[in-house]
Amino acid sequence: MKKKKYRVNDFKSINACVDQIKKDGYMPVKRFEKPVFQEQKSGDPQPVRQEIIFEAVKVE
Repeated sequence: MKKKKYRVNDFKSINACVDQIKKDGYMPVKRFEKPVFQEQKSGDPQPVRQEIIFEAVKVE
């Protein structure tokens, strides 16, 4: 079973990402949300945005 990861940042929206996953012959099985931090002048990291990643498996 082949796995592939898709980042929503590479597409315009979550729906566009899921549509591309299906078009490529895969099925999404996991969704990860990771915060992206940026270090401030004070040295404290602040969350800037959320990165969404789908893990998909090949549909046979």
